[in-house]
Amino acid sequence: MTLERLDHVRLERREPGVGILTIDNSPVNALGRALVSDLEAACDALERAGDLRALVMAAAGRTFCAGADLKERQAMADEEVEIWVSRVSGLFSRIARLPMPTVACIQGVAAGGGLELALACDLRVAEEGASLGLKEVGLGIIPGAGGTQRLPRLIGVARAKLWIFTARIFSAAEALADGVVDLVAPAGKGLETAIALAAEIAANAPLALRAAKRAIDEGAGLPIEEGLDAERRAYGTIVPTQDRREALRAFMEKRKPRFQGR
Repeated sequence: MTLERLDHVRLERREPGVGILTIDNSPVNALGRALVSDLEAACDALERAGDLRALVMAAAGRTFCAGADLKERQAMADEEVEIWVSRVSGLFSRIARLPMPTVACIQGVAAGGGLELALACDLRVAEEGASLGLKEVGLGIIPGAGGTQRLPRLIGVARAKLWIFTARIFSAAEALADGVVDLVAPAGKGLETAIALAAEIAANAPLALRAAKRAIDEGAGLPIEEGLDAERRAYGTIVPTQDRREALRAFMEKRKPRFQGR
């Protein structure tokens, strides 16, 4: 699959079933109009990509994403700012709802909206030397593209308040300790590590992966019984699949299953 006529986003494959979506808006991959438009177009394609089992969200250059394009923001009227932030928040929600598991690969800086973009992914890999933080209150605003909601759900309310209230920039090691990232890779090895993780995920049954993601996301924050109902619904979609039967045959024949996504 390729994304044609997009200037700031490209989609490629490096492993079977694994896609790499790379944002490229030099010098710091700021979230300006052109990049956001291209990411929306990428979501259009990815939502239909039934053959992708896992996706890596990567970035060109030395910086994952430094956040909003403040030059563009400065020229906006108050009403335009509200509309724009709502649009970016909607984009990140689309990324969070992508059917396949997603892994963000963070190098350099992931600040403000850049960290919110990474938080919209299911998992995060950061390189040693990376810096992460939500700086908005130091700029007179608050995180407006999911940061006040996704971060507390990920690491707990008190720790998320520390991150947001201080506007502090955290190291990759600190982010790992707090649970904001899942793995820290050596400098220059972030993409390699993220692809390896995505490939490990993609080796599993693709329909089961999507059902598991759906069950987790639908059940998060619900009372346990409602969450279990979400799990049962997701499980029910897997029972009639050929992949489930193939896994049982493979177990009996003492071999690895050959999943086809059917």
